[in-house]
Amino acid sequence: MRAVLCGYYGMGNGGDEALLASLLQMLPPTVSPIVLSGNPSQTRDRYGVEACDRKSFPAIVDALRRSDALIWGGGSLMQDVTSALNPFYYGGLMWIAQRMGLKTIAWAQGIGPLNRSVTQAITRIVISDCTGVSVRDEKSARLVSGWKQPFALAPDPVWALGATPVPGLWNTRAPRVAVALRPHPALTESRINQIAHALSLFQKATDAYILLIPFQPSRDLSIAKSLKTALSDQSEIMCLDDPRQLKGVFKGVEMAIAMRFHGLIMAASAECRCFAISYDPKVDQIMQELDLPGYAVETLPEDPNILCQTWLEHYANGVGLSSVQVQAIADRALIHQELLAEHLDCP
Repeated sequence: MRAVLCGYYGMGNGGDEALLASLLQMLPPTVSPIVLSGNPSQTRDRYGVEACDRKSFPAIVDALRRSDALIWGGGSLMQDVTSALNPFYYGGLMWIAQRMGLKTIAWAQGIGPLNRSVTQAITRIVISDCTGVSVRDEKSARLVSGWKQPFALAPDPVWALGATPVPGLWNTRAPRVAVALRPHPALTESRINQIAHALSLFQKATDAYILLIPFQPSRDLSIAKSLKTALSDQSEIMCLDDPRQLKGVFKGVEMAIAMRFHGLIMAASAECRCFAISYDPKVDQIMQELDLPGYAVETLPEDPNILCQTWLEHYANGVGLSSVQVQAIADRALIHQELLAEHLDCP
């Protein structure tokens, strides 16, 4: 069986690459994947799979004609906040695959926000015609339930992704603290400067080695560079292309300060302390589910001393998840794997 895997792959986003790696890890061995990618050669080399250009309609149609299934590969694909075009692109591919008679699976989806009636309608129509559906959060579950579509609910599959060590990480000085920020209209230059000042104060108080981790370097790197200028030499910007290494880096840190959704998942799964800066409902939800401290980006304290003190209190007194808790969540994430086996006719 061949299956086309469709997501925000090959676009340099560590979280979406982690979703692809998780999907490939969970895909039944009897299924041969064809990945729609923004960088097909990189995807082929990194994962050893067939890949084609996600922007080439002829290549996509050819892949669908040669396949038995289309899988939406995790994440917030059907939402109209970061891009109003998302539901048209992903929903259009799903609709074409359904018209061609392929099995269609909406896998590990975080649906929404959908602020436009047309994007709501597109999502409902294609989800309702799917062969199988799994979602990663309660809000998505309520949407799909309202559409009378059977579904499975499980934690994000990146919880179950295998991690690999990062060469040279253990040669850096401990304790280590990871920081993963991303652009957002509310993360103004003034707020970036406040965070940089607070990090500098935090570093002086803890003597921590700061790892600045751009999950999507094309967007995040400029912020990491701004933060780096405020820190001592005991800090570095760490760009990691391999999503398993990206997850592995958090096994070597004491605390993570993250805006990135999958940064928080990777850090929590490594049992380190997590402090969230939320920019999106999905981050709010994981903060609530895991009882994580943090701020909305719009409500960050203007005084760097207050922000630093908040981090210091969590660094000194906060606790990460236990190994038992992490394993329980990772085990439940395997429900997404069971869905693939069930609907792709694999034992």
